[in-house]
Amino acid sequence: MRTSRISWPVARILQSVHNPGMNAQAPIRGAELVAGGGRISFGPQWLARIWAGRFDSILDRIDAGLVRGSLELTLPDGRTRLMGGRAPGFAAVATLTSIRAVLRLVTSGSVGCYQGSEAGEWSSPDPVTLFALFVDNAPALGNRARAHGPWRLVARFIHWLHRNTRVGASRNIHAHYDLGNDFYAAWLDPAMIYSSARFEGSDRDLALGQQRKLETITARLPGARNVLEIGCGWGSLARHLADKGAQVTAISLSDAQLDWARALHAGHAIEFRKQDYRDVTGQFDAVASVEMVEAVGREYWPDFFDCIDRCLGPGGRAAVQYIAISEELFDAYADNVDFIQSYIFPGGMLVRESTFRQLAAARGLVWQDQQSFAADYAETLRLWRENFDHAVSEGRLPAGFDARFVRLWRFYLMYCEGGFRGGGIDVAQVTLEKPGGKPE
Repeated sequence: MRTSRISWPVARILQSVHNPGMNAQAPIRGAELVAGGGRISFGPQWLARIWAGRFDSILDRIDAGLVRGSLELTLPDGRTRLMGGRAPGFAAVATLTSIRAVLRLVTSGSVGCYQGSEAGEWSSPDPVTLFALFVDNAPALGNRARAHGPWRLVARFIHWLHRNTRVGASRNIHAHYDLGNDFYAAWLDPAMIYSSARFEGSDRDLALGQQRKLETITARLPGARNVLEIGCGWGSLARHLADKGAQVTAISLSDAQLDWARALHAGHAIEFRKQDYRDVTGQFDAVASVEMVEAVGREYWPDFFDCIDRCLGPGGRAAVQYIAISEELFDAYADNVDFIQSYIFPGGMLVRESTFRQLAAARGLVWQDQQSFAADYAETLRLWRENFDHAVSEGRLPAGFDARFVRLWRFYLMYCEGGFRGGGIDVAQVTLEKPGGKPE
């Protein structure tokens, strides 16, 4: 049996975030995210019941889709039902306090799953394992735990409103990354790196893992002298490249990140710009982009590759780290709108690797040395959650974030960890090389 590890007293943390006195003011910071998917309303219970069918038949359909692992489910009337259990896998435990939780799940998918948790309609001592179980069985479950009918149409329309036009991209980035540098500093590593670390063996030191990741990206760009970084975050990779002797042009749409980066890395060979990747001109002998492309949106993937092609000189290389969803899940995922897109990263979409390969090939970019490390991302998320829980428990979270936001953020970190542990989501690095002579 595979389970996630929880090394901090979760009960104490949950008690603190459910305490209304923790932050009496409204969620001034993060309010846009907290409100995000609320527009995908559950609606009248009678309508959901008509659409979804009888409670027992819903459970039967979910049970049939759990081909690996098991779910020990305590029902609202106190009965316990074992679902799945046909083959080894994740062993999850959950309690339903209301059948509304199941109606939410089968009408609104992962958005309804979060809303049911927030409403207190279900709970689990280990949500990561529960999420991993559902991801591991997603192909067999099919649409049993995805949004349907009017709920799906509403979610798709709202997601369309968040598409990443130049104006939309700036708004979407602001909603997530401009929550405050002090907020992210409370739980990221000291270098403020918000992407998967790379671990070796049993080592789980987050700061060392993040530095190892910077090294693996830099190693893909040997001898780079003039580098474009697309989506620079708080500037750690740009600084790492500059310390190796490169002149770096680093772009972002986040005012908060750019303010931090410019102040911290002043005096180094880095130009931090507020600029959309679609507007970058000039030639570079290398391009780096770490987990930025997930914010681009499917219809703008070609623009991302156009930027790399346009900005790379002959013989130049691009090092890209990206998050992908499995091929067999992508179509259903893209046809829906999930919890992350609704509440955490408006306008976002995970990568379809086969499409990325095609887009690169169409521009003559050679796809090389792909390395995947999903288990490292699961551990990174676990460590982020531990750090976040410590910050909450110790009162180090900045003022302005209320208990509802804290619960949302913990759900986000656990939901993503479960996705990587369940195998439906992967993270990888790849080198794209532009044929030709060495750039001058």
